Amino acid sequence: MLRPDFVLLVLIYWMLRAPHLCSVGTAWTVGLLVDLASGGLFGQCALAYVISAFVALTYQRRLVLFNAWQQAAYVLALLLLTQTTLLVLKLFAGGGLPGWSYFLPSVSGVLLWQLLFSRIRAANVKDSG
Repeated sequence: MLRPDFVLLVLIYWMLRAPHLCSVGTAWTVGLLVDLASGGLFGQCALAYVISAFVALTYQRRLVLFNAWQQAAYVLALLLLTQTTLLVLKLFAGGGLPGWSYFLPSVSGVLLWQLLFSRIRAANVKDSG
């Protein structure tokens, strides 16, 4: 229940670090592969990933100016956007309304994001100093 969407976190990382290599098309392709692997409704992860990728790429240049907590809030917003999109698609398909714990993977995802980036920043400071 707490497992974050690792594929989405990797996509967000590469969209922010190298937007010329990872684009909306990449998010669509990876989303279709996730749909095939999970056996869910075909295209739902692809659509959710594309929406998040578009938002991530739109504000990518501003992220350089953000501090660590602002970046974490941005990533949390992207993760929540993806989960909300998936929830709406599941509701349209006739699924039931899940409880509040449905959004816990977004919280664990942003905690993992902070943990990894604090280690990356510490390694970069140690290498440059």
